[in-house]
Amino acid sequence: MKRTLFALAVFVLGIGGASLQAAQYTIHRFTKITLTDQFWCEGAYHGDFNRDGRRDVCGGPFWWAGPDFKTRHEFRPATKTSEIKKPDGTRVVMPGYKGAQGSENDYSDNFLTFTHDFNRDGWDDIIVYGFPGEAVFWYENPQGAAGHWKSHKTIDVLDNESPAFGDLTGDGKPEIICNSKGYLGYAVPDWNRPHQAWTWHSISPKGPWQRYSHGLGFGDVNGDGRADMLEANGWWEQPASLAGDPIWTSHPFPFAPKTGSCQMYAYDVNGDGLNDVITALAPHNYGLAWYEQRKAGGTLTFQQHLIMNKHPQDNKYGVKFSQPHAIDLADFDGDGVLDILTGKRFWAHGPSADDEPNAPAVLYWFKTVRHADKTAEFIPYLIDDNSGVGTQVAAADLNADHRPDVIVGNKKGVFVFLHEARPATREQWEKTQPKPYVAAAP
Repeated sequence: MKRTLFALAVFVLGIGGASLQAAQYTIHRFTKITLTDQFWCEGAYHGDFNRDGRRDVCGGPFWWAGPDFKTRHEFRPATKTSEIKKPDGTRVVMPGYKGAQGSENDYSDNFLTFTHDFNRDGWDDIIVYGFPGEAVFWYENPQGAAGHWKSHKTIDVLDNESPAFGDLTGDGKPEIICNSKGYLGYAVPDWNRPHQAWTWHSISPKGPWQRYSHGLGFGDVNGDGRADMLEANGWWEQPASLAGDPIWTSHPFPFAPKTGSCQMYAYDVNGDGLNDVITALAPHNYGLAWYEQRKAGGTLTFQQHLIMNKHPQDNKYGVKFSQPHAIDLADFDGDGVLDILTGKRFWAHGPSADDEPNAPAVLYWFKTVRHADKTAEFIPYLIDDNSGVGTQVAAADLNADHRPDVIVGNKKGVFVFLHEARPATREQWEKTQPKPYVAAAP
């Protein structure tokens, strides 16, 4: 009997050992779901709008019910405002556009989308950042009732093409984070009366920021436990007290000084305990980089590390694409380190503007690899080549499998990419890995 148990144990351990060996290698794949092929927004997001415990997706005037995202609901008026000319010369009506009737390059009235339960009734509401320079509205979930949701104006002017929505002040509640009328700052509601106008708080003197400024983010840059504000030309240090709306301390640094950035992040890329900065270098041209925080003699500064740029040789694996106009961070491979999600914005200014407007609209995640010597690299994995990003891209666990999925809204439509991680043999895994770039012989 003992021999039988021993033999069985060896057999089970053998299977377990083989399984563990196979489990060391994982292949990440994404299933693309097209919610619409029409242009309604440059940014889509997620929430549980019908309170069924499953994540839904919202973009433009609609929300789609999960888990299959086949049923569409209109929560605000959907209009068709103009048409666009394709590269082949044909003209098509594009829903959701905002601009001159018949022009070749019009824009959505929904640049970014976020969600929150603003009135604390237990139902997720939707906040829409419209065209830069215009007002912001949040839409009150009618708790399952039919019809359009009631809108509430928050602020009159939201500037910047990458405004944020999150807890900047550390009170556990989100704020609108942007520049407005020439000032950097944030807007907060009276949480007992969120339907009333929100209060604006400037953190800077009046400066050069305007409706089309590019580049904004927030995070704890200097490690004092308070979130700071990031912008293309530096960072603004949050003071110990916000009473009386003090001006935050400015720390100039050229993160993206030419044409600006998109979403910016403070994150410890290389694991040395100091938060670095992740940013695009030119959202309508080329460039993605992380800036390693360095401290010398008590002075905080940064060293640039290119992730990719204009030429294939700028990236170890030869990856390059233009117009990285949106970034999100998420842990795609479950190793406890955040990775970069980004891609090419499709037709930011139409079919004949910016760099490579008609190149494939790629969507990538870049795996963050920390090395023992406190260096880091990013390994690129292609998710899709016919969607890209808008002015927003979002990573979220839509199907409760503890893996981040991807949400895209742009001129190609609204898409969901469901993330699957499969165990693989080493041989299978190696076939999916990007190969180092080798320049062609002259």
